[in-house]
Amino acid sequence: MKKRLDLAEFKEGIRSGNRVVLSQAITLVESTLESDQDLASELVQSLITETGKSIRIGITGVPGVGKSTFIEAFGKLLLDQGKKVAVLAIDPSSQLTKGSILGDKTRMETLSADKRAFIRPSPSGAALGGVSGRTREAMLLCEAAGFDVILVETVGVGQSETAVKNMVDFFLLLMLAGAGDELQGIKKGIMEMADALVITKADGENIEPAKKAKVAYENALHLFPLGEKHWSPKVQLASSTSGSGLREIWQRIENYESQMKGNGFWESNRAAQRLNWLDDQIQFLLGQAFLKDSLVQKMLLDRRAKVQKGELNPSKLAKTLLQLFFQK
Repeated sequence: MKKRLDLAEFKEGIRSGNRVVLSQAITLVESTLESDQDLASELVQSLITETGKSIRIGITGVPGVGKSTFIEAFGKLLLDQGKKVAVLAIDPSSQLTKGSILGDKTRMETLSADKRAFIRPSPSGAALGGVSGRTREAMLLCEAAGFDVILVETVGVGQSETAVKNMVDFFLLLMLAGAGDELQGIKKGIMEMADALVITKADGENIEPAKKAKVAYENALHLFPLGEKHWSPKVQLASSTSGSGLREIWQRIENYESQMKGNGFWESNRAAQRLNWLDDQIQFLLGQAFLKDSLVQKMLLDRRAKVQKGELNPSKLAKTLLQLFFQK
């Protein structure tokens, strides 16, 4: 059996940009074993002062929009500009095995073969918002390994997409043209969160429909307030096949970074995200401790059948269990 790396070996490998060790470290932080969680926590803490220098970009979109194709083309553009790129591709989890279903690494073959890039598919598990429960830690490890741009590809558009927004600097929403009423396929809340919208597959016969969709989305965005950061999202056209529009998207992101750092929002936003991470972690650890408690487990086992039969109010049982847990 292969010996697990110790803390010093993990740190050395990550600092040197070793992609194999980085992958092993992300596996460590994703582990549910208590011993692994303790080591993972030590590892992230030991590297935390070496993080924060990258730009974190969340990428989401409707099914069929071509997120992986876009990310590969966009990632190659960034590599050509001298950037080191990490992609955290969050796949939907199998309900049986809890593992990833789609396997984005196989759909970004060119990018994954480049030593300046790192692609990590992770199962979303029970986490909301189309992200892994350990995406934040994975981002920090990638930053400590020297990656300049972190791209977080989410499962897709959903009601809890705020989970992505709460851990990235820039939120990019990919859209399709010619799919019926352009404004019906996506929830208003996600459009309000987006820092930029991109109409993908804007090439060939789809150029004219893409231009019409652009106008429709621009008209919709005019109805939204600028918000505390005073940023007006733009709608742009792009083709992952021809590469058109990709350079302009990166320029837009760089302009955003410059403006947000200039007005102080960049750091205040990251500070708020750290506190949000703390709140999430407290809830996670409390949940773990609660479900592992022997008295809680016994009462759950005794009374679950009554809940199933409709004889016991789930809310009442939940409250009783919490009282039992905290009164010890």
